[in-house]
Amino acid sequence: MGRIAAGIEYDGAAFHGWQRQPHASSVQEVVETALGSVADASVELSCAGRTDAGVHARGQVVHFDTTAERTPRAWLFGTNSALPPTVNLRWVQPVPDDFHARYGAVRRSYRYVLLNRPTRSGLAAGRALVVYRPLDEAAMQAAANDLVGEHDFSAFRAAECQARSPVRRIESLHVRRREHWVVVEVSANAFLHHMVRNIVGTLLAVGLGDAPTGRAREQLESRQRVSGEATVAAHGLYLWQVDYPPKFGLPADSAMIDPLEAAGN
Repeated sequence: MGRIAAGIEYDGAAFHGWQRQPHASSVQEVVETALGSVADASVELSCAGRTDAGVHARGQVVHFDTTAERTPRAWLFGTNSALPPTVNLRWVQPVPDDFHARYGAVRRSYRYVLLNRPTRSGLAAGRALVVYRPLDEAAMQAAANDLVGEHDFSAFRAAECQARSPVRRIESLHVRRREHWVVVEVSANAFLHHMVRNIVGTLLAVGLGDAPTGRAREQLESRQRVSGEATVAAHGLYLWQVDYPPKFGLPADSAMIDPLEAAGN
């Protein structure tokens, strides 16, 4: 029995989230089916993060155990040939038995993409949240600074969140603008259900001038989700990267085009 890890990217628009469901399409189901066709046996995946319906991933990481003997190239290309065009394995490699996609992750990073301009976009539809009113990204960053560190994030988690503890440690939270693009980047040891989308909802209210810069701190200290701003739409959110201890030697990242870095080049 060997353990295999893989990196996956997907457009979440057509799926009801990562997790397999009895009566709805999921990313887990299509990837397990495709891997199973290569293994000629059933495959069960463990993932780094269970993304919600409509949420995208650029850096999802999974692992599975199998008795099938295939080269990494055979796993990669054979599986991709059986996947829909909106789901793709980026890399595959054998890992030690003590590797675990979920419990072995030391850091997870998400990005929320906002297109801030007076008109909608045919190209960004379903990939970014369009905000028509001007955004003050400096005010958003000032508010974001109050959330960095280890806190009780009860005020930013969904009512159906099943995590035993609401305490999480945000390592970094940045708001960056390049022309009409505004991206909220957040890295933490782990996240609560809807935590990123609820944080962005608060920062968005600050950026629009509908709330003061102290609003994020006020919401955090309330520990009450019911008093918070609206949860932003799923389609602007990306599971961007998952980090593991260097000993596992996972492949170096190969980013898709970043609008914040590519603009103007």
